[in-house]
Amino acid sequence: MRSEAAEGDWVFGYGSLMWRPGFDWVEKRPAILYGRRRAFCIYSVHHRGTPERPGLVLGLVRGGSVRGVAYRVAAERWREVADYLSEREQPTETYIESRVRVRLDGGQRANCLTYLSDTGHPQWAGDLTEDEQARRIAGARGLSGPNVDYLRDLVAHLREAGVRDLGMERLLQRVVDLETG
Repeated sequence: MRSEAAEGDWVFGYGSLMWRPGFDWVEKRPAILYGRRRAFCIYSVHHRGTPERPGLVLGLVRGGSVRGVAYRVAAERWREVADYLSEREQPTETYIESRVRVRLDGGQRANCLTYLSDTGHPQWAGDLTEDEQARRIAGARGLSGPNVDYLRDLVAHLREAGVRDLGMERLLQRVVDLETG
């Protein structure tokens, strides 16, 4: 029988939260969420694009599994962290704040706060082809910089964590080819 993770409130990151959480945590563990997968499925009109030229950011969509990071947050800091994450992740309310059950390294389980894609939101891009994603990401820029930098950071940090996501690596190469064209 697998054991539960140590008590505490947890956050699951699958995108930039993996390498830039922006909050204090007491424990960081590799984690897998089953039943969801990482996808560029949200139009970004702030951080990685503009209303005139939307970019794309990650969301969690149904199917597959996704490797990410779980952070345990001290109880006395939880409200502060949850408020920070709500402000960071919800500038246009494109996600649904949810609790998900992940498997931590070592087989333990933890219930984590994460953000799922809201398929009913106007910024929901849906299931775009790889070519459509590459065209959207190439050249898009927002308050947080070029959209391709977000994809580069994702691929680099996944590699550092020992995770090869061939789909994201292939997408990055397509975007680079378009931008250097």
